[in-house]
Formats: sequence, structure tokens, C-alpha cells
Amino acid sequence: MTIRVGVGGWTYEPWRGVFYPEGLAHKRELEYAARQLTAIEINATYYGRQKPQSWAKWAEAVPEGFVFSIKASRYSTARKVLADGGQSVKVFIEQGFAALGEKLGPINWQFAEGKTFERDDFARFLDFIPDAQDGVRLRHAIEVRHESFADPAFLELARARNMAVVYADHDSFPRIEGQTADFTYARLQGTVDEIETGYDAAALDAWAKQAKVWAQAGRDVYVYFISGAKVRNPAAAQALIARLGA
Repeated sequence: MTIRVGVGGWTYEPWRGVFYPEGLAHKRELEYAARQLTAIEINATYYGRQKPQSWAKWAEAVPEGFVFSIKASRYSTARKVLADGGQSVKVFIEQGFAALGEKLGPINWQFAEGKTFERDDFARFLDFIPDAQDGVRLRHAIEVRHESFADPAFLELARARNMAVVYADHDSFPRIEGQTADFTYARLQGTVDEIETGYDAAALDAWAKQAKVWAQAGRDVYVYFISGAKVRNPAAAQALIARLGA
């Protein structure tokens, strides 16, 4: 199985001169990042639709084997009644990201910290989410941030649809370890400014070991360094990639 490691987005001013070389043209940042990392989670899709030509441009900028995960629209997930979000899911799904083809990774459906688990409403919402679009298979990850989701009924819903429950390394969010899909999706949010690689060597060794355990169980693995000390996230990802290749 494949283990891919990356960060959230690629445009972040503090990365210039730290991750990106001084003087690198902004238009070449994605091209550079995609040759240092093996995946990127696109966050702009959480806030709005992207232009069809953008998907083609991004796909062209990255090498074979690189993948983009996509953060689903907040207009779909930030609802009191999820079952009312069918049209917003349709609008998000039909924006054209199938143009990424084999470079399309999982879609992350992130829910707010205050969103609680209501089985029937959540089940109706999952019914809106397709398994394919424009001939391209879609993989979905569900990121929940409330303890009420630590419920076997939630895991059963995700497992029935081959949707991964996001594994979160965060002090305030539940760490749900149940495996419900043919891939694992982890978001590591504990990087700190004081450590050049965000996590210390022992922690990175442990994450490398854990990623290999997930992969050895027959799953593709996606690991993203997100939030935390964002300026350190590229170095954290590179350090983990180096350990996985050792």
C-alpha cells in the first residue's frame, strides 16, 4: 500500500525562505512543494468552488504519483440539519475536480466542534455523497470533532460506505481509532514552533511506525501535518517522508 505525506495548502507567506527558496516565484510554489512532499490537502475548496481551469493547471504542475486531497465545502457540513444539505453537496461535487484523475485523493468532510452525532440525520447526509463522479472513483474521509461520534453506530455508517474516519492528533478533538475503509486518513495537528521539525525525533519515529502499521493492514495511508505551528509543517512532513523511506 502507498503512504503519502503532506501539508494543508501550498500558499503561506511564512514558508517563503523557510520551506520555499528565497526568490521562488509564487506561481512555482505548487510545483516546488509537490517535489518535496507526496500529497497536499486543498483547503480553498472549504470556502468556495474552484474554477475548472484551476484543476487542470494544478494537475499539470505536480508529478505522477502525487495526490491532492480536497476539503469539502463548509456549506455542506456546517449545518444544524445535515439532511437539508443535498443541493450544497451536489454543487461541491460537480465543480470539476474529477479532472485531477489519478491525482485525486480523498475528500475530507470536516464537521464543526459543536456538531453532535445524530444517527438518522447523519445517515441521510451520507446518502448525498456519491462514490464516483465523471467516471472517477471518489474516496471520502469524515472528520468529526465531538465526543458523541465515539459511537459504534457512527463507525457502522462509515464502514458501510467505505468512508474513513479521520484520525486526529489534537488535544481537543476525539481520537477515533476505528478503521472503517480501505484507506487511513490522519491529520497531525501538534507541531510546535520550538522544534524545527514540528514534532521531536521520537514522535516522528512513532508516527512513521504507526503509518507503516496502517499500511501493513492493507490500506493506503494519507498523513497531513495541519494547523499547529504551521510554519513547521513542511519540515515535519519531509522528516516523516525520510523516515518512511529509510
